Amino acid sequence: MEDIDNIEEDEYGFSRNYFLAKELGGSSKRSARKLSDINIVDEQELRETAFNIETKHEKEISELLNEYKTMYPKWVFELRCGFGLLMYGFGSKKGLIEDFASSSLTEYSVVVINGYLPSVNLKQVLLAIAELLSEELKSRSKSSGRLSKGQETFPSRSIDDILSFLHSSQSEDKDCFICVVVHNIDGPALRDPESQQTLAQLAACSHIRIIASIDHVNALLLWDKKMVHKQFNWLWHHVPTFAPYKVEGVFFPLVLAQGSTAQTAKTAAIVLQSLTPNAQNVFKILADYQLAHPDEDGMPTEDLYSASRERFFVSSQVTLNSHLTEFKDHELVKTKRNSDGQECLNIPLSPDAIRQLLLDLSQ
Repeated sequence: MEDIDNIEEDEYGFSRNYFLAKELGGSSKRSARKLSDINIVDEQELRETAFNIETKHEKEISELLNEYKTMYPKWVFELRCGFGLLMYGFGSKKGLIEDFASSSLTEYSVVVINGYLPSVNLKQVLLAIAELLSEELKSRSKSSGRLSKGQETFPSRSIDDILSFLHSSQSEDKDCFICVVVHNIDGPALRDPESQQTLAQLAACSHIRIIASIDHVNALLLWDKKMVHKQFNWLWHHVPTFAPYKVEGVFFPLVLAQGSTAQTAKTAAIVLQSLTPNAQNVFKILADYQLAHPDEDGMPTEDLYSASRERFFVSSQVTLNSHLTEFKDHELVKTKRNSDGQECLNIPLSPDAIRQLLLDLSQ
């Protein structure tokens, strides 16, 4: 009984002290300080500091990555058996997947989707995949002396028609498929149900294999049972790399930082450096034009095509359109019509940011 009385007395004392503290706290003056009074560090400085943080346990991480490399033949075998590969675990998987694709998937065409971008044009991606598959089936049918449905042209550029073409394309060669790498299939641009359904239907095509990574804690909620087992047909691989999310994190604003012209240019430079040299050169032509003609609405698309073709950066309008699609997906270029009705291309950056961007690209 004595122990029970002591417990009750302790609880009473705690409760009494709590309400006394609340009463005293309520009578005190409120602080006049505001969140806006905080001296927030420049975003470029914060990102550079984070970028230059020394990597720890490099030896152990290197050994871990070398261990994953021994699994590459197994992953290729799983793809050839019709499975999709889903990589999960702490750390960026981008470098690991790209190394796997560049070293072990050289016999196959590879299409990359960067799901960590703010927006992704899935229709253009599907169109590129369909054109690749059509050419692949055409070349294989020529070598075997047979005709293939892959030689058919697309009656429409709608997503449903492209998916129908991909599903209807058949080949006796079961080793004929295109690998689609999706970095962060759970990224902000692909989290909506429509995008996931489109990717699931793409994965269900007999000539398509998906290699994807996830990082969001709720990624599994994106799919139902049918999508997991029947369409994506995932084989799960736990591959923690402990690598920083340097590229993926560029597109997410830092809470304790404020933006700047230099950082805007730095972000754009990182995006452009991930594109092909010809795409970068086309962008430089557009940037130089915009700096030389600051009062115009932008550079006409026809003029950009002529200038790019003269310098052998593009061979056709289709190639230029492919580069422009990448620019628009990364929000590096916007289009609008001038007073003459011409479609003009404009870089949505200040002249100072464009100059800084060109300087970063030349280094």
